[in-house]
Amino acid sequence: MDHLNVDRRGLIAGAGAALALASTPAFAAAKAGPVVATTAGKVRGASAKGVQVFKGLRYGADTGGAARFTPPVKAKPWTGVADALAFGAASPQSGKGEEGETLSEDCLFLNVWTPASEGKKRPVMVYIHGGAYNTGSGASPWYDGTKLAKRGDVVVVTVNHRLNAFGYLYLARLFDDPSAADSGNAGQLDLVLALQWVRDNIAAFGGDPGNVMLFGQSGGGAKIATLMAMPSAKGLFHRAATMSGQQVTVGGPFNATKRAKGFVDKLGVKDLAALRALPADQFLAGLKAVDPIAGSGGVYMGPVLDERSLTRHPFFPDAAPQSLDVPMMVGNTHDETRGFVGYDKSLLDLTWDQVIAKLPSQFNARVDIDPATVVAAYRKIYPAYAPSDVYFAAATAGRSWKAAIIQDEERAKAGAPAFAYQLDWRAPKDGGVWGAPHTLDMQLVFGNLDAPGVITGSAPDAVALHERLADAFIAFARTGDPNCPAIPKWEPYTLPRRQTLVFDNTTRMQDDPRGAERELFNKAPFVQFGT
Repeated sequence: MDHLNVDRRGLIAGAGAALALASTPAFAAAKAGPVVATTAGKVRGASAKGVQVFKGLRYGADTGGAARFTPPVKAKPWTGVADALAFGAASPQSGKGEEGETLSEDCLFLNVWTPASEGKKRPVMVYIHGGAYNTGSGASPWYDGTKLAKRGDVVVVTVNHRLNAFGYLYLARLFDDPSAADSGNAGQLDLVLALQWVRDNIAAFGGDPGNVMLFGQSGGGAKIATLMAMPSAKGLFHRAATMSGQQVTVGGPFNATKRAKGFVDKLGVKDLAALRALPADQFLAGLKAVDPIAGSGGVYMGPVLDERSLTRHPFFPDAAPQSLDVPMMVGNTHDETRGFVGYDKSLLDLTWDQVIAKLPSQFNARVDIDPATVVAAYRKIYPAYAPSDVYFAAATAGRSWKAAIIQDEERAKAGAPAFAYQLDWRAPKDGGVWGAPHTLDMQLVFGNLDAPGVITGSAPDAVALHERLADAFIAFARTGDPNCPAIPKWEPYTLPRRQTLVFDNTTRMQDDPRGAERELFNKAPFVQFGT
């Protein structure tokens, strides 16, 4: 019966695939715009600002209804020429998504920016969006690939996939039903299908399927690290850059089952059919269940060690051997946590007692260490720091930076060192008080400095740093080595030196930046949140 449902879903998606490319009418005749033949059918994009843009390209069939929780399948072919002029839907999620964006379980779409859809094979830069595993889409104006495609003569791709419980609700141990056996990693399997689409189609858009770089920030970086341990993803990408987003370990099956049970109990459903039948907005209400492992907050959703698509952790007990031949870049921003607090200015005037009281919630079980000891150590390391400076520095080191260090260390131990970077440049927002917060590196790489919500400003130093970062990422995409005329000689991260390129108005190489902080947090093991 499930096989019949999947076939029916594929047929329906095939008949309406072009309509799902999001432009109306889908098959208007004699329109202007570049036309490309994909393996499923022809698509028409638009030319703007010196690049060709194809939006809302379907790479998979509808994942709603009976297909909820199942692995993705390719869309069926269509005839005629389908317009690819508007972004496709994003996965259902809390909030409204991007302005004008539809949220739907029929969300397996990607977008392409290319200097030209013919003539040569260009490096391909596939960006995987952040928002943890819960929110976001490839349609954000922050990720518009126009500038990057033009500057580097590269093809840029952004991707949508299933998120939160639609993509990561592990039901294999709750329901004895093979159709839900892969539910815990469905969102990751979507990304694998998207990369298969890139392999099979990107040459028609002027890209080289043998030279594909993944880059992603925050949750996007974590998704990439996870892909580096998935056998089904091997060979589909050839460089990887994780930006302020890491995945040392994934969720174990027992904790993931406890979370799934909490989710299902919150909804009050008793069987898989009822869970599939819930409308998307009602289904999302299950995320409000208290996380049974963390004991607070909404229930966590992320990839699972299900012994099917994931049979090992990405960076535990070592770096996944299957991806050691993939050149890697690992980056972080100096003040990550300043970007997690909604730019709340009340946190800029803390007392020492308040810092000690607040730090555990930032560590959030990632590191179990006495906060008073941490504060005392920071006051010795940085005697000029005010309480709020210590709060943000320690929260950053314990919350996310530690995982980046583990990725760097494991690659170095395996003899396949990564290129490590740290962004120190201070964004001008509110006079620079937020330093280099979470998301800043991604904003600078894409260079959409005037997009809503971007905090870089467009002063000459911001433009110069955008060009420096973009050139390094483009060089990495082209050759697997980020060295280029825009930066000093970038040495890979080896032990014990821990070479790191520090991006700032004066970009420089530095051995073991913040080494005293790193050594302090080595007192306690790091536990990836959600695992």
